[in-house]
Amino acid sequence: MNAPAAICRIYISSGHNFFGRHSQPAGEHPAAEVTDVKCRAGFGLEGDRFYGYRPDYKGQVTFFKWETLLAAREKFWLPALAPSVFRRNVVVEGIDLDQLLARRFTLGGVEFEGTGEARPCHWMNSVVAPGAEDWLMGQGGLRAKVLTDGKLSVGRVALWLAQEVG
Repeated sequence: MNAPAAICRIYISSGHNFFGRHSQPAGEHPAAEVTDVKCRAGFGLEGDRFYGYRPDYKGQVTFFKWETLLAAREKFWLPALAPSVFRRNVVVEGIDLDQLLARRFTLGGVEFEGTGEARPCHWMNSVVAPGAEDWLMGQGGLRAKVLTDGKLSVGRVALWLAQEVG
């Protein structure tokens, strides 16, 4: 199946602000917006905090829906809410991320495997608004592994779905 889609934003960060910091203050590593990023099979996104984190890590890259950002802006009355606060790598439009769970897919010429939901954490109540963690349950994004080397770029891209993994 081939479907038109768009990559709206790409973010990488050199360090963790929330991951592994439960009961500690948030980190201060900014999410840098880039127009393209190199993807390395088995490693993740070059320059990102999870790049080469550990072998076969299931969260080498995370995806987030632009439509969820727009809904969050409306729900929490935050018209200037930046997509970077969600700490996801690739913000996409026109893609049902749920259909990519446990599937291989190609986006922008790079092959990925959807490994699970990118669940929101309690930090969302601080960086978005009170109640954001609960509101984001089931729409926090998609975690994936990078299966082929390539480059993702902001803009219109093709989405190809392959077989289910399992």
